[in-house]
Amino acid sequence: MTTIEFEAVPSVAREPRTPGLVVMKFGGTSVGDTDKLKRIAERLVAAHEEGTKVVAVLSAMGKTTDDLIRLAHEVSANPHPREYDMLVSTGERISNALCAMAIHDLGYEAVSFTGSQAGIVTDGSHTKAKIVEVRAQRIHDALAEDRIVLVAGFQGVSTSTHDVTTLGRGGSDTTAVALAAALGAEACEIFTDVRGVFTADPRIVSNALKLDTVSYEEMLEMSASGAKVMALRSIEIARSYGVRLRVRSTFEDGGGTWIGEEGDLVLEKAIVSGVTHDTSEAKVSIIGVPDRPGIAAQVFRELARAGVNIDMIVQNVSQNGEATISFTLPKTDVPTAHPILDRLCGEIGASRYEEDPEIAKISLIGAGMKSHPGVAADMFDALAAAGINIEIISTSSIRISCVVRASQVEDAVRAVHDRFQSYAEERVGV
Repeated sequence: MTTIEFEAVPSVAREPRTPGLVVMKFGGTSVGDTDKLKRIAERLVAAHEEGTKVVAVLSAMGKTTDDLIRLAHEVSANPHPREYDMLVSTGERISNALCAMAIHDLGYEAVSFTGSQAGIVTDGSHTKAKIVEVRAQRIHDALAEDRIVLVAGFQGVSTSTHDVTTLGRGGSDTTAVALAAALGAEACEIFTDVRGVFTADPRIVSNALKLDTVSYEEMLEMSASGAKVMALRSIEIARSYGVRLRVRSTFEDGGGTWIGEEGDLVLEKAIVSGVTHDTSEAKVSIIGVPDRPGIAAQVFRELARAGVNIDMIVQNVSQNGEATISFTLPKTDVPTAHPILDRLCGEIGASRYEEDPEIAKISLIGAGMKSHPGVAADMFDALAAAGINIEIISTSSIRISCVVRASQVEDAVRAVHDRFQSYAEERVGV
């Protein structure tokens, strides 16, 4: 039996490659209606006819998951997490079963599996479970019988309670990459409504360029900074287990974008890979914080215990024994943070806290930035020339992020992309 551990363990041995095996993941827009499902079935059959061993992971059709979430909140102000997962996991089962039916009508054998039937084992955290194992024996058996295998993404089964769990945002990406790792697939192909990974959102930047190759590290930073093309957790798994990824369009031909290790991609350390933006965060400022050791640790430990994800943090210089701590967090985590911050302000002796949902984050990413001085200055200069004020700055070795007003984020993306356009063109060989 093939068993491989994932998100609960930082590193394990990689599975050997299985020649001719490809995992293909299709997002909600790719399977938005029955006609599109039939076309996906034809694509899977075509790959099978070429001798490829095919495992497909399908998301729910179109807005199915959104509709199920709406129903849950119509009957309950606070849906029970277990029953919520039971409900929202059905969308993926529908699309996979329908696609299997379409494949049968084309004269080929197919079988659809739920997450649990496919061996996706998770922890017990409903709505945001982590994969701990993939027990892929049933998939191996089906492939040995020359079947096309379809797996419902976004879901698994708890190892402790045996209940259905869901993996949270981007869960179908995570399912596909985890399966590719467990099966030793030659590649994991992510089919979506765009032609690949671009240097910026092409809906905002008309002259954004498609990248042929991106390293895991760059894609991790891009996903964490707002790029929606792939979920962050899926990139982390791919990097840990050496899964070669390709992002490509469902609706048109093309090579897409390969994501992998720099050595495998023969990737030069380009100064700039892309400009990303994120409008899903809010800023919180705790004002009048006593300037003494341990305060910041207490604040962020309490928030972490409640599962609140903190992104950027800045603390100003103390004046008159008081400071201000500002940080960003997902807007969805703000209701969880409210009672904690109300209590903490009293405990630590802070004056108050303020919440600001009208912020956005813009990030500049490139593997070669750390060896090219002046990149940050150029980015800040581009924002200043566009009349955009920077509120918080955060950096890594290959990323510079700035918090700006949400109303200005599209102008900010265009300004920074224009400033670094020549570097982007050099990266893609224009």
